[in-house]
Amino acid sequence: MSRATAKRSSPRFGTSGWRGVWGEEFTLPRFRTVLRGSAAWFAENGGGEVVLVHDTRFLGERLAQQAHALLAEAGLSVCRGRGASPTPVAVRAVLRRRAAGAVVLTASHNPPEYQGVKVFGPDGAGVAGSEVRRIEALVARARDEEPPPSAPVRSRELRSAYVRELLRELDLAAFERARPRVVYDALHGAGAGVLDAVLEEAGARVETLRAAPDPHFGGVVPDPTAATLLGLRRRVGTLRGARLGIATDGDADRFAVVDERGRLLSATQALALLVEHCARSGRASRGVALSIATGSLAEKVAREHGLAVSRHPIGFKHFRAALLAGRADLAGEESGGFAWGRFHPDKDGVLAASLLTESLARGRAPLSERLARLERRHGRSCCGRVALALAPGQLDAFEKLRAAPPARLDGARVLAMRDDDGLHLALADGFVMLRPSGTEPLLRVYAEAPGRAALERRLGAGAAALGVLGGSLVSR
Repeated sequence: MSRATAKRSSPRFGTSGWRGVWGEEFTLPRFRTVLRGSAAWFAENGGGEVVLVHDTRFLGERLAQQAHALLAEAGLSVCRGRGASPTPVAVRAVLRRRAAGAVVLTASHNPPEYQGVKVFGPDGAGVAGSEVRRIEALVARARDEEPPPSAPVRSRELRSAYVRELLRELDLAAFERARPRVVYDALHGAGAGVLDAVLEEAGARVETLRAAPDPHFGGVVPDPTAATLLGLRRRVGTLRGARLGIATDGDADRFAVVDERGRLLSATQALALLVEHCARSGRASRGVALSIATGSLAEKVAREHGLAVSRHPIGFKHFRAALLAGRADLAGEESGGFAWGRFHPDKDGVLAASLLTESLARGRAPLSERLARLERRHGRSCCGRVALALAPGQLDAFEKLRAAPPARLDGARVLAMRDDDGLHLALADGFVMLRPSGTEPLLRVYAEAPGRAALERRLGAGAAALGVLGGSLVSR
């Protein structure tokens, strides 16, 4: 959807909620209609209590005040979180309090000029399918007017309960024995004061970078990628005894991992390590759900441990049914999302980081050695993604390519094609996938290849397949 169209039409939910640039897609009148439509959806599903939190973005506290008034206007009880809080904190609060759901004011990993709204149901999972369509219909009918003034609100400290609950799931004896040294880059997001608190209380020695809340995120995009984590990589590589570097995005539902050498791992490599640890520690015994853009290493590790593997479209909401039904114990995606269903059914960067640190505390081998063992058994998997800033004609070029996909790409024969979520082309030693972003005006190219040079070439071939080479490539 173009920005001009977005401004004229009713707000629509993308891959994970509704987001937009301040003053363009995201305006206060549109925000109010989204909240009124969401409140109407909660009310028609029985009402009750709604958990409400915001992250460190621009005007988060003011938006939370308006959101509180709009939810209360619909007859809902509101549990308002105190201060900036990660999305996983809100999700756990829904389950703990048996609430009707949650509203999280965040644009997650998007650039600082974005703001947004995520909606979760009573099961702790993001709304999906018919639920999204119903909310959008209610949003389209919602009136645009100022909410009634609200009385002073008593907020609740939700972060400390989340910390306690996660600590109960960790092997604290292993932490105390090993006292692993970790560097955590919060990227000025809502994870600061939560992930570091978990690790420190467990017994790890933690150095925190970029912990101060900042709506401008220090001038970078709060997405833990190679471009934003140069400082973390340098610090881990030079800090004596550091075993792990961890970063989380703006609302701490995504994570990234740096090994003891200062090397940034791909999301697939990090997921493979998590699957291995969860299988060995008894946390996973049934299955693993992966997105179609996730590389093969995580799948091969899961199958080695006898775990069933299912593939799903991009967007964590597509894992919901498998996690809630117990068909999958774990879920993971190409952009740093991970969930363990027993804790809650949505992605959680704090949980992922804590489990990876626990895996190091339990054994002597460094992260690089553990990954090398997996790759010796299953083959090397290099995965990555780039994005094209949408230029005129690019979406048309993408649709033409999807209608008539190539028989060969990057010199290899296309073995299978899937077009239900973008265009996914399976090759003998990996894949190429092209897909418009659900949250930004970008077209993303994902790829897997057996080596770094081959991956770079394959990402370029995916972009070139559009026939529009003038777009601006960005690392996200």
